[in-house]
Amino acid sequence: MFSHFESDGPMWTGSGLREVRRSIRFKETFAEEPAVSVGISLWDIDHETSVRADIRAEAITLEGFELIFGTWSDTRVARIRADWTAIGALRDEDLWEVD
Repeated sequence: MFSHFESDGPMWTGSGLREVRRSIRFKETFAEEPAVSVGISLWDIDHETSVRADIRAEAITLEGFELIFGTWSDTRVARIRADWTAIGALRDEDLWEVD
């Protein structure tokens, strides 16, 4: 999702409530709103502060969603990588909608 260590970004140098948002687009459009599960696959967090982290999917549509990572207080986050899975019905090219 981000690497704020090299660039002295807000997750590494800031304090208080902070978040990073990434727009995710699905390779294929779903027929119905999918269920989206997200998780942290890599974290690089300063050992001198408490680990405070929140990762979630918001604004889920047929085409994609917003992936959000947040922290607060004095937690310092150098890098985060996130993985996600979307499960739902895909559109079938053989299904025709007739008006």
